[in-house]
Amino acid sequence: MSLDFSFSAEHESVRDTVRRLCQDELAPLVVAAEENESFPRQAFTRWGELGLLGVRYPEADGGSGMDKVSDCIVREELSYMSQGFASAWSAHSHLGIWPIWKTGTPDQRERFFKPALAGKKVSGFGLSEPDGGSNVRAMKTRAERVPGGWKLNGSKLYITNAPIADFLLVAARTEPDLRPESISLFIVELPNPGFEIHKLRKEGIRASETALIHITDAFVPDDCLLGGRTGTYPVILESLSENRVGVAANAVGMARAAFDAAKAFAEDRIVAGKRVGDYQAIAHKLADMSAQIEAAKWLVYYGAWRVDQGTLDAATAARVKLVASETAVSVSEQAIRIHGGAGIMREYPVGRIHRDALVYVIGEGTSEVQRNIIARSMGFKP
Repeated sequence: MSLDFSFSAEHESVRDTVRRLCQDELAPLVVAAEENESFPRQAFTRWGELGLLGVRYPEADGGSGMDKVSDCIVREELSYMSQGFASAWSAHSHLGIWPIWKTGTPDQRERFFKPALAGKKVSGFGLSEPDGGSNVRAMKTRAERVPGGWKLNGSKLYITNAPIADFLLVAARTEPDLRPESISLFIVELPNPGFEIHKLRKEGIRASETALIHITDAFVPDDCLLGGRTGTYPVILESLSENRVGVAANAVGMARAAFDAAKAFAEDRIVAGKRVGDYQAIAHKLADMSAQIEAAKWLVYYGAWRVDQGTLDAATAARVKLVASETAVSVSEQAIRIHGGAGIMREYPVGRIHRDALVYVIGEGTSEVQRNIIARSMGFKP
């Protein structure tokens, strides 16, 4: 059996396309987006035009027909530029529409999935709650059957894209018990009079827009119950597992950006007559950072390959996400240390990258949750 660790010509073409887009069009928007904590919606339009929102979807369904490796390349390069932009892209292109593609009715695909692929509608995924954290089964948001549809009540917290979304996928219980089969997904068009959306101010990923949502007697018609059926919990789990590999690619992009900034600083900064990078303590930090990134990178793309082979399991996804997210935090912290006092100045990117990286040892399942999943796969019961 042969092993091939090279990227295909198509993969390299995707990387070049995203890099050029970031350098020429998106990077100039990052500073204002960060300072104003306001995402430029025109980015969705441009992503749609280039087919970057449909990387993971078949051409027959309007997508670009690429693989998970390509998806991870897009994520890595967007995150290298700005994790805030990458977060908005991810919440829309995967979590916000993947379940519709997977199990939606033809009408739901036509009304929501297709315009979202084109960047004409913005989506998000309403899953986490104030009291539930990473525990999906502790969900309190309820959906009650009423004539012509459903009435939703509850709350959602830390929902990316909610302040700018045209629709959200919202998870709610359709039965009062705690069985996974009682959790369903609803497509909620916005604005909805029952949805009170409060934009949150954040320390990290400021360029993406995030919200707390209070849901009070929000009516959702029958044709917006995802797939026309209750009990879509398995779709949620499948979506989260694959997305953990995706956000791990985001983490690699952040780690690379922090490393490159630190390396450039170490090359240019002169202290006591020699470059900072020529001091052993700094050189060793950079060597460790380089090794960490290389290890995380290949674990991420192994995970992407497993997705494409149809063999990804929850424990593998957890390992990928755990290692990559912790690497991004560690590398970005060391980058700040290498910069010294300059590391906390906004003219340098490493402080922003570190704040952004910290989000991903929490979001998409905390590092502790990932360790629990891995431990359970070994037969333990933490």
